[in-house]
Amino acid sequence: MSVMNTYPPHWKQIAFRIKSDAEWKCIRCGHANDRQSGHVLTVHHLDGDKANCRWSNLVALCQRCHLSIQGRVVMKQVWPLEHSDWFKPYAAAWYAMKYLGQRLTREAVMERIDELLALERIA
Repeated sequence: MSVMNTYPPHWKQIAFRIKSDAEWKCIRCGHANDRQSGHVLTVHHLDGDKANCRWSNLVALCQRCHLSIQGRVVMKQVWPLEHSDWFKPYAAAWYAMKYLGQRLTREAVMERIDELLALERIA
């Protein structure tokens, strides 16, 4: 089994924390976790690597949003347009790593978000 298809042994706890941090709502559409309406909350790995469980790679999304962005959001892709508000912290963290070699906390990213988002336009 390849690394990209392997969840870590403590995946359930990680996913629970990500969903809890999002207050059990999809960070893209804001819908609460609700099986009856089809808005079951999931955790998406933005880079596709299930072993990469850094905050900047894990997004709480309802199944509908998860399916919508899964094929369209490619972290290695250059983004010429402005990012959606929900995606900005994740993109900024990606750019910090890509251009500066820095793995930042969410707090550090939020403090420097405009600077980090500008890195993609400069490059």
